[in-house]
Amino acid sequence: MDRRRLLNLALTGTALIGAFGGLLWSGLSEGAEYYKHVDEVVASPAEWQGKTLQMHGFVVPGSILLKPGTLDYRFQVENNGRRVDVTYRGVVPDNFTDKAEVVLRGRLTAGGFHTDPNGITTKCPSRYDPSRPDLARSAS
Repeated sequence: MDRRRLLNLALTGTALIGAFGGLLWSGLSEGAEYYKHVDEVVASPAEWQGKTLQMHGFVVPGSILLKPGTLDYRFQVENNGRRVDVTYRGVVPDNFTDKAEVVLRGRLTAGGFHTDPNGITTKCPSRYDPSRPDLARSAS
């Protein structure tokens, strides 16, 4: 193999590796989304402000407020005793209630967590409740 051909092969390989690396980096950095619990986010809010997050927590009982005549919600979510205020505009899932386990998709700001449209997912409670043997039998 002559020197010119080897140089062309090396340049082509370097260009391909660089292009692939650039595409990979840009795709991952734009689409990066973190999954965090409320207590982790509240512990260091400056680290998470403005980043797209999926935040896991539980709806604080009595905190759900709906602005009359709108789909504007305000509520709080908590985990391990840490709370954050949440705003959301849109239709909520059927099982969105006090103490519901939720995953919210949105961004943390100085004013709280702003949830994206369709950014509330509620987790279904387990059908098995050890304190209710009658439910445990009927679930099978």
